[in-house]
Amino acid sequence: MEQTNSTPTRAQADGRWKLLAVLAVCASPLIFSYLTYYVIKPTGRTNYGALLDPRTFPAPTLSATELDGKPASLDAYKGKWVMLQVGPGDCPKTCIDDLIKMRQLRLMQGKGMERIERVWLVTDQTPLSIELMKWIDGTRILRVQRDAVAGWLPVEQGGKADDHLYLIDPLGNLMMRFPKNADPKQVSKDLGKLLKASAIG
Repeated sequence: MEQTNSTPTRAQADGRWKLLAVLAVCASPLIFSYLTYYVIKPTGRTNYGALLDPRTFPAPTLSATELDGKPASLDAYKGKWVMLQVGPGDCPKTCIDDLIKMRQLRLMQGKGMERIERVWLVTDQTPLSIELMKWIDGTRILRVQRDAVAGWLPVEQGGKADDHLYLIDPLGNLMMRFPKNADPKQVSKDLGKLLKASAIG
């Protein structure tokens, strides 16, 4: 009787271990990528942008719309790295410069540029310039409530969200903020390192 009862138990245990092994192999690239840019602390600073803890800045449910009024969401871009900028629709020169810089940063990644989306969150209902739309062709544009964005995106002391370029990882986590008037070469280096280290996105 003892042998009859032990055989299925041993088989079940072996099956569980095999299943866990398969899951570990499949999940290891994702786990390694997560550890690379969230957990491992290098001895010296190697990144230009400020790393953000996604637990501190969880993404809100933004009531976003496309320019034609259709409901939209940042979740639509999960699976890719998202360079994010925020600003009013009248877009002063600094805003235009930043949006063009974002386009150039994507191009600087070469083959990796296909892993990156550019998103501009417009925080009012101001009509957008046709000329600007041509300059930033390919940028995803969503209208959102300014208060919702202000309560989510961290800023430098005395600054505002419009001053910064943000980076969202392929899992939808806000993970990096670049300084005001960021150096494109330094931002590009950070992007390149992340794309190289990450097996996702």
